[in-house]
Amino acid sequence: MKNSSVLLSRSISSLLLILLFSCGAPEAEMTQEEKASDIHSRVLTLDSHADTPLQMGREGFDIGKRNDPHEGGGKIDFPRMKEGGLDAAFFAVFLGQGERHEKAYQTARERAVGIFNLIHQALKDYPEMAGLALTPDDAYRLNEEGRLAIYIGLENGYPIGRDLEWVEKVYDLGARYITLAHNRNNDICDSSTDPDGPEHNGLSEFGAKVVREMNRLGMIVDVSHISDEAFYDVIEVSKAPVAATHSNARALADVPRNMDDDMLLALKENGGVVQVTFVGPFLKEMEPDPERQAAFDELRERWGDYTELSDEEMAQVREEWQKINQKYPRELATVSDLVDHIDYIVDLIGIEHVGIGTDFDGGGALEDCFDVTEIENITLELVERGYTKEEIEKIWSGNFMRVFREAREIAAELAVVEGEKTEILAQI
Repeated sequence: MKNSSVLLSRSISSLLLILLFSCGAPEAEMTQEEKASDIHSRVLTLDSHADTPLQMGREGFDIGKRNDPHEGGGKIDFPRMKEGGLDAAFFAVFLGQGERHEKAYQTARERAVGIFNLIHQALKDYPEMAGLALTPDDAYRLNEEGRLAIYIGLENGYPIGRDLEWVEKVYDLGARYITLAHNRNNDICDSSTDPDGPEHNGLSEFGAKVVREMNRLGMIVDVSHISDEAFYDVIEVSKAPVAATHSNARALADVPRNMDDDMLLALKENGGVVQVTFVGPFLKEMEPDPERQAAFDELRERWGDYTELSDEEMAQVREEWQKINQKYPRELATVSDLVDHIDYIVDLIGIEHVGIGTDFDGGGALEDCFDVTEIENITLELVERGYTKEEIEKIWSGNFMRVFREAREIAAELAVVEGEKTEILAQI
C-alpha cells in the first residue's frame, strides 16, 4: 500500500505540473524543485550501465517487486524504476576475467547465456512492466506504452575468447554493446587496471577484428575499463562513435578507470560519449578505510577471483559481501560531486558528449542518490546549475541515443558496401 501511495502521489504531482506548464504558467513562477520534476517527467531517462543481473541471480530477489536497498535488495527493480522515473536501463551481463583456455571460455559462455536468460525470463514474467529494447526507438515506444525499456550490454569480452563468431551470438541474445575488457587483460585488449601491466600494448590483432565485427553488427563499442593505449587503438579502428558507459574525468579523480583530457578530446573527435558513473573513488579522492579493505581482502583471499565458483558459492560470497558493507559502511560521494564531472566534461568537449551510467548494483551509489528512487536529484542539481530542459535531455539520453543510432547507421552503410562487393565478385 505504501508503494502504491507513493506512485499515485508522484503521478498526480507530475500531471499537475504538466497541466500547469502547458496552460501557460510562466516557468519563472515554478520553484527549482517543480521545474526539475517537470523536466524529469518529460525527458527520456536512460542509465547506460547497471549490474542488476547480479541481484537477479540471488535467491529471494524479485525484480518485479519493491526491494529494500538497505537490506540487501539492490539499487534497481521495476517498481523503483517507475518510482524514480528511470525510463530505460542497460542491464550488464557481467563476467569477471578468468583463465584463458578453451574449457574456461566454454564455462564463461555458459554463464553468460545463463545471465542473458535471467534477463529474458524477468521480462517474460513482468511483460506489463517492462520490455526488451533492441533499438533506440524501442525505448520511446515502450515509454509511450507505460513500460520500462531494458537493454542488455556484455561487460567484459571474456566469453568471446578467441572466437569471433561469439560477437554475433551475444548480439543475437540481445547485447547492444560490449565492454571490451574488465579489470584484467583478455584476448581483446589490455585493461586499465591489470596489476601485471599491459600484454598487447593496447588492442590485440584479434581485438581489432572484434571492433570491426561490432561495427558491422551496429553494436556500440564500450571503452570503459580498457587501457589508454587500447582506447586510442579503438578510436583508430572503429568506424562508428564509441561510448564509455561508466567512466568519469581523470582531472577530477586521478584513477586509471577515468579518462584524461586528451582522451576526452579524442572522444569528441570520434563523436562518442562518456557516461558519468556513481562509484565514489571515480568521483573524488576517498578517505582510506583499513578495516573495510582488510575485510574485503580476506574475502578475496578465501574465494579467489570468483570466476570458478558454483552458483551456490557465489550466493555465499554475495551474502558475505553484504555483511561487510553493513559492518563497514563506505564513504559515499554526492550528486554534486557527480555533476562536477558533467560540468567539467561539458566545459572541455561540449554538451553533446556526456551522459549517465550509474553502475548501480556494481558499486555505484551516492549519498543523496543511493538507489534508483532518488535519480531525480540529478535532474534537480542540473536545473540548479542552469542547465536547460534541452541540455538535460541530451545528458539523460539524447547523446547516448545519438551514438547508438550512428552505430546502426554505419552498420547499414557497411552492409550496402559489402553487398556491392559481393555483387561485383559474382559478375567476375
